[in-house]
Amino acid sequence: MDDYTVQGIDISHHQRKIDWELVATQGVSFAFVKATEGSEHQDTMFQKFWKEIQSAGIKRGAYHFFSPFSPATDQAAHFIETVQLQKGDLPPVLDVEITGKLQRRTLRENALIWLQEIEKHYGVKPIIYTNQKFYLSHFTGEEFDGYPIWIARYNSPNNPPFIPFGRQWSFWQYGDCGHLKGIKGCVDFNVFRGERQQFENLLYQSAFRDSLNAQKKPL
Repeated sequence: MDDYTVQGIDISHHQRKIDWELVATQGVSFAFVKATEGSEHQDTMFQKFWKEIQSAGIKRGAYHFFSPFSPATDQAAHFIETVQLQKGDLPPVLDVEITGKLQRRTLRENALIWLQEIEKHYGVKPIIYTNQKFYLSHFTGEEFDGYPIWIARYNSPNNPPFIPFGRQWSFWQYGDCGHLKGIKGCVDFNVFRGERQQFENLLYQSAFRDSLNAQKKPL
């Protein structure tokens, strides 16, 4: 994957102990970390990893694992309560992988509620994460066209994800068992589609959020 300038990983409590200073020396530009799941669960390692990633000089992002079994508004509120973004962080991520027997229309409506609530709060469009098959089955359509896409597609290093209707993916999770010094066991490997400046342009700008808050204050 040397053709991609910006490379990163994603992790959760499964990785447990990570030497982030050592990880940073191996070309890792960003790390997504699991923050929340459903309306109540917080990943046990989130707060620790969230601080350590930033201290190591790696760009950080937080993701929410979407549950079909609790209201989308409650899930958005849970994420907002857990994650405080700072300037230079990646946008929030909605990880959608299971339907829980929800109809396609209902799942799309619930996912859109979460995305809109998060965008309203942080002032930035969240990223949608899923695998390519799930994306093609559930997330095509103009309602989701404005959101960056992060696609999981393994075992195809020379065959990147395909997004129809002229859309392009922003992140590609191309491996689910990579190895790095400083991380015991497997870790997911990712790349960003684009150059370094395009990646920097995607990062959260707290000044924008502050300006939104100022506009809401009564005169």
